[in-house]
Amino acid sequence: MNTRDIVIQRTVFLRGPNMWTYRPVLEVWVDIASLTPLPKATASRCQALISEWLPILKMSSNIIENPAECLQELAGGNFQAALLEHVTTALQSMAGLTGGFGHTHSTSSPHVFKVIVRAWHEDVTMFALLAARELILAAINDQPYALDRTIETLNKLRLQFCLGPSTACIVDAADDRDIPAIRLSEGNLLQLGYGVNQRRIWTAETDNTSAIAETISRDKELTKSLLDSCGIPVPHGREVTSAADAWLAAQDIGLPVVVKPTDGNHQRGVFTNLSSEQEIQTAYTEANKEGTGVLVENFIPGVEHRLLIVGGKLVAAARGENATVTGDGQSCIAALIEAQINEDPRRGHQDDLPLNRVNLSPAVELEIARQGLTFSAVPAAGQVVTIQRIGNVAFDCTELVHPEVAALASVAARVVGLDIAGIDLVVQDISQPLHAQGGAIVEVNAGPGLLMHLKPAGGRPRQVGRDIVDYTFAPGDMARVPVIGITGTRGKTMTGKLLFRLLSLHGLRTGLAGSEGLFVDNRQLRRGNCATWADGRRVLLNREVQAAIIENGCTQILTEGLAYERCEVGIITNIDWTEDLSNHDVLDEQERIKVYRTQMDVVLPSGMAVLNADDDRVIDLARFCDGQITFFSRQAKSPPLVEHLQAGGRAVFIDHNQLILAQGAHRVNLCDVASIPVTERATNSVQIYNVMAAAASAWALGLSPDLIEAGLIGFVSD
Repeated sequence: MNTRDIVIQRTVFLRGPNMWTYRPVLEVWVDIASLTPLPKATASRCQALISEWLPILKMSSNIIENPAECLQELAGGNFQAALLEHVTTALQSMAGLTGGFGHTHSTSSPHVFKVIVRAWHEDVTMFALLAARELILAAINDQPYALDRTIETLNKLRLQFCLGPSTACIVDAADDRDIPAIRLSEGNLLQLGYGVNQRRIWTAETDNTSAIAETISRDKELTKSLLDSCGIPVPHGREVTSAADAWLAAQDIGLPVVVKPTDGNHQRGVFTNLSSEQEIQTAYTEANKEGTGVLVENFIPGVEHRLLIVGGKLVAAARGENATVTGDGQSCIAALIEAQINEDPRRGHQDDLPLNRVNLSPAVELEIARQGLTFSAVPAAGQVVTIQRIGNVAFDCTELVHPEVAALASVAARVVGLDIAGIDLVVQDISQPLHAQGGAIVEVNAGPGLLMHLKPAGGRPRQVGRDIVDYTFAPGDMARVPVIGITGTRGKTMTGKLLFRLLSLHGLRTGLAGSEGLFVDNRQLRRGNCATWADGRRVLLNREVQAAIIENGCTQILTEGLAYERCEVGIITNIDWTEDLSNHDVLDEQERIKVYRTQMDVVLPSGMAVLNADDDRVIDLARFCDGQITFFSRQAKSPPLVEHLQAGGRAVFIDHNQLILAQGAHRVNLCDVASIPVTERATNSVQIYNVMAAAASAWALGLSPDLIEAGLIGFVSD
């Protein structure tokens, strides 16, 4: 009986910043005792199979760290758990999830390791990791492995669960500006920012996109009417009710014509350059299947273009190209379409490919019939057959757009009322004015797709996600509210309550997620322990919140991660270096430091870390902070405190029973500590530390010393 196995002992999904990285990761504990060591013959064969199946592991440009070394060790019989990390990362990369983080960490058990990999979505990455385990075991046991099927399934899961390319580019652009992004649904609805300063975006629609404008854009006849009334050239036509009526309308308008749905999208059911009664009636039947009505309008000769307007400005443009095949004298048109068009790696049904596959649809059948051909016809060698005249708008031409055309497209977006719009127009030469060449705007689209600009089939990619973020948020605006993260072994809850009181006195509607409940302003939203990732998120999602206080215990950091990406103030109240964290295999001081430094890692460069200076090991965590430091201490003459003040830093301390705020040589004396009720007449040392931490944080957020003093004296814990 074969007992070789990679045994998964524990799975942890860390949704936010954690001890490993800033990003969500999947942490899996694996036992590889049955694989150490492997017989050299088995190991060598395993290494050869994995290298054959996954050549990406040997590519010099590969983002996976040190896979070659791991494979080399394997060939010698030394199986490393890191191979599971590398194979998982490789599988995700082959399915379009490139880049990311990977790490393998030893535990106190010699054969148990923590394998950590970047998780764009928990279900997707879990599938990839389990597939990696199966692949490795198949190689060890010299069995076949269906890699293509795995990648196909992983691709489907990626498309089902992960953000589409249009939305992902907005998230990436927001991240570049430290604007937090929260996914609000399994779809592409995003919250950018926190609390009262948040904005919501759904692909290329923002919360400024009018519902009325979107409704207008779906009604093609109404859209044309509004544009025409503003002097914007549009094709003329009317809605028809039957195939016979479509032919009558075509004769009235003048041939050739276009037949299309009144409210269709993605060019489905659109037939162009129709001149015969049979063509028009056939087109009506197909167009009627794609919408609630059918339009017949005059045909505008030229090339179709898509102009992306963001905030009244042209940010990208793409042109279309006809899809054609060239006969070889042997193959039928159906076969030529597959070989010459659909085999193009830029084509497919995935959302991240710029060109669609060409199906043997009625529109294509009609197009080739007008050339006297059928799908089974065999064109002569060298004969060019047009297969599709629309649906290939994916070739960048942004720099060629005439300023007058760009201005007209911007006006069209404003007429409909859209802040972000995809303007479809037909023109012979995009570098010339529209009117002079008889061009026209044929559609105005709300929520336009961005892929054609991000990943064009030809030409330069455009950073349209950045354009949308820059339009949505003014320069320097990070859409944030002050976020205060509190961690430590003791004192988190009271520090949070004190700070909640101070910020509320300052006039801020404050949210607090702590171990005694979830509070917003004067309301308790949830009872019990709310020092969790989910409750922290609830505070950040709340549109009332002007400041957020989130308590993070050591266990939460180890099992969930932080609820926020960055914070304005990060507090470490204290650390019990003897606390039992053996359940998480955190057994020594260095491992404990990795946990608590998570809070320091996320302090913004403009932010403040608030640290207990009466523990040298806590002071040492300051080196992980990008922002400034405020130390708090009961010892006014503590050497680290004195040195910090001499360097111009901030400190909060007790001197002759007086609470002091100091920066450099400047001191502000607040009240006597004994006058603060929670200190129990200055006898409760733990509460004195909590008072100092809260005062330091409030000071960092710009609260006045007078308000801090009054708030502390007036605070009575219930």
